[in-house]
Amino acid sequence: MATRPLQRLLTEDLSVATAGAALFAESLRAQAVPVAEAAWQPPLPGTERDLAVVLADARRQEANRLAFERMTAAGAELIDVRPAHQALGLEKGTFLHAGPPVEFDRASGPLRGALIGALLFEGLAETPEEAEARLARGDGVTLEPCHHRDAVGPMAGVISPSMWLYELRDDVHGNRSWCSLNEGLGKVLRYGAYGPEVIDRLHWMNSVLGPLLHQAVRARVDADGPIDIKAIIAQMLQMGDEGHNRNRAGSLMLLRELLPTLITADAPASDIAEAVRFSGANEHFFLNLGMPASKLATLAAHGIPGSSVVTTMARNGTDFGIRVSGTGDEWFTGPAQTPEGLFLGSYGPDDANPDIGDSAITETAGIGGFAMAAAPAIVRFVGGDVPFALRATQTMYEITVGEHPVYQVPILEFRGTPTGIDVAAVARTGILPQINTGMAGRVAGVGQVGAGLVNPPEECFTGALAALARAARIG
Repeated sequence: MATRPLQRLLTEDLSVATAGAALFAESLRAQAVPVAEAAWQPPLPGTERDLAVVLADARRQEANRLAFERMTAAGAELIDVRPAHQALGLEKGTFLHAGPPVEFDRASGPLRGALIGALLFEGLAETPEEAEARLARGDGVTLEPCHHRDAVGPMAGVISPSMWLYELRDDVHGNRSWCSLNEGLGKVLRYGAYGPEVIDRLHWMNSVLGPLLHQAVRARVDADGPIDIKAIIAQMLQMGDEGHNRNRAGSLMLLRELLPTLITADAPASDIAEAVRFSGANEHFFLNLGMPASKLATLAAHGIPGSSVVTTMARNGTDFGIRVSGTGDEWFTGPAQTPEGLFLGSYGPDDANPDIGDSAITETAGIGGFAMAAAPAIVRFVGGDVPFALRATQTMYEITVGEHPVYQVPILEFRGTPTGIDVAAVARTGILPQINTGMAGRVAGVGQVGAGLVNPPEECFTGALAALARAARIG
């Protein structure tokens, strides 16, 4: 006679949990058995040995704890707005760009377009053709990643010596970071456009907007102290922004901080009015402050032996590159992927360039795509749906070291955003970081064609894991 446990097994309803191939779950469902599928997949191919070495590294757990602690404790205060030649010592003919190092002959269309425009803006060429020829020859032109000078730039990320930069300071760790001023959307230099309207706007930003912001920020610092950008990020997450492609609340809060000293600046009333109008109409105004704030956070976590925490994610339109705390300044690269999302006007997938920009520093610091649950309306700009936005944040907890104590997600019961991407966790789960991004036109000069969602290539993480394993074996 059947035992009581066996009788229950044969007569009561079953509920089965499965892991691995979906075929198991599908077969059970075909038999009307309730199934719960575990989100599991094997490690990234070929990483088993390196993963075992890195996970066994006695330094890793404490090193990652320290990296997370430094990253989340870092401050971010706006203290000045200065030209790049002053702030960074940028020499004539030196141009910074987004992403890992790249030579002009491998540069993507939008990066080429932005560099052409920068030469025209700096007066180093009279025509686009002359600028492109000079870049191709390397005639008095030096290209360098923004990250090599602790700066960041959105999309093509080109910074030339005359451009004005925001300067942010982390008082906790003594670091500084910089970013260019935001031009708005559409046909702008950072998307690779270089027409007369683009160059004229840059000259206006150089002669009017930059000096006015300098006055406003310095007056604010002298009267009330620096503007706390980290506090604005924390608040904007409560107000429906995610800090990468949605910055509406952050931009308005920043303008509120700047207006009292901006409207009393020593300048013609017409210039002040135009600066206020331009800034107020630009929903991405805050992005160029959220990026260096994120850079300060990741910079604080960099250079810890044994740490597998990612401290840089950046793209130049050709390559996607990451840097890791425990491997120093070495770049690990793979081919940049083309985002999937929503397009402007008649543009479509064939018009989009592969992923580009330093703005993935926001995801590296725990916001942007990692905070999509805080900003479900972001899907109207980048594609997807609200359930996807919620899942994106929840999934990122599986590949990060901890939850940010300051950046919180209301809809997840104010849970901290997933922060501190762990290379070992990425390799172990096969889950790649989620990034929200704008899309630049593939052809130089086109400008923005849309916005969407993208993941880094696996090669970045397998390469970094191998380097960590080598270091662990030596150590």
